[in-house]
Amino acid sequence: MTPDPPATVYVVDDDQGVCRGLERLLRSAGYSVRIFLSAEAFLADPRDQFPSCLILDIQMPGMDGPALQESLQPEHSPMPVVFLSGHADVATTVRVMKCGAADLLTKPAEADILLAAVETAVTASRKAWAVKGEEARLQERLSALTPREREVMAKVMTGALNKQIAYDLGIAEKTVKIHRGQVMHKLRVNSVAELVRLFG
Repeated sequence: MTPDPPATVYVVDDDQGVCRGLERLLRSAGYSVRIFLSAEAFLADPRDQFPSCLILDIQMPGMDGPALQESLQPEHSPMPVVFLSGHADVATTVRVMKCGAADLLTKPAEADILLAAVETAVTASRKAWAVKGEEARLQERLSALTPREREVMAKVMTGALNKQIAYDLGIAEKTVKIHRGQVMHKLRVNSVAELVRLFG
């Protein structure tokens, strides 16, 4: 089995001392680490398409942590956010948690607590990437279908028999059987139940 690629932990904090300390801790735990001193620098830098998490300060000059978190939402990127801040009032806490933050820790966080939060976030990211990968593979299979095969597939998934499909589409039953066989072959499924489970 191929080992999981090393996860990347992105750290965005305007305090260079905090960044250096986090980088040492995270590298010692086996993570790849990338440091940014502002939200703007982070957004301007291309990110790897691998399991990752983001350790994010709340109060920073320019774009603050919650604003950066919200700006990432349209990307649907499986990068959980762990907030690490000395400035987390109730309103801000509610805001970032509603936006899907994985955790919010107070500076200075104990090393074991921080590493546990990062590990949980990275595990969630790995699962999310696995889902995205599977979705991409299924979409690739679907793209191989012809328009007519897609029509037949839709009918098959409703439980319609070949005779009924032939009548509905105005084609011969023999042709339906051919298209149906092609659908099952191209989508690599062995039964209607599997077809519905994967593509329904």
